Amino acid sequence: MTAAPPVTQHVLDNPAYAALLGPHAHFAERRGQALSYPTDVALWQALPDEPDAQDWADLAALRGPGNEVALPGLRTAPPADWKITFEGQGVQLVDENVDARPDPEAVRLGPADAPEMLDLVARTQPGPFMPRTVELGTYLGIRREGRLVAMAGERMHPPGYTEISAVCTDAAFRGRGFGTRLVRAVAFGIRSRGEIPFLHASTENEGAIRLYESLGFRRRGITPFVGAKVPYPTGF
Repeated sequence: MTAAPPVTQHVLDNPAYAALLGPHAHFAERRGQALSYPTDVALWQALPDEPDAQDWADLAALRGPGNEVALPGLRTAPPADWKITFEGQGVQLVDENVDARPDPEAVRLGPADAPEMLDLVARTQPGPFMPRTVELGTYLGIRREGRLVAMAGERMHPPGYTEISAVCTDAAFRGRGFGTRLVRAVAFGIRSRGEIPFLHASTENEGAIRLYESLGFRRRGITPFVGAKVPYPTGF
């Protein structure tokens, strides 16, 4: 009897791991098979699809006792002595027929714009955004009277794909389609590199999911997001 071939996961099933082994390898902090973005770049850490005890020990050594890890795509439970700090799910949506196009008002944002970007994120709460997150890829913004009022950009970068993230608009400027325009513009840049845009939306945010579907994204599946605290050594 011929054995069944091993199941190979798609790169989007464990996106941070695929990114840190691939296009984002230059960001990777590594111990064994445990990987991490620098904490001022992104929150995410990553483990192989089926981590063993050594992988968890390497992750503990990489982050240090008492520190938290954030693992997108983790589908196995952490060891019993790791305290889970959050669990969530994101609907993963992939470009199927997005009307991607450049936007004449969208301006490229860079490290010099980070203080404004962090201020906009603090007011709009689109998700994690760190002082150097802008270095992960292309970020575009729209300004009014010189003030940054909307932005969107690129986050995880598994081979062949790029995640659109940090889509946010100042409350005073919502309802004008800025977010939609920026998503299309960022998607245009991703497609121009021969890659496929994808993104995540909380399973509880049906409004955002419906909006992204109306733009031409399709639901691919669910990405679990797990946070846990590195345990202290026994007897510490």
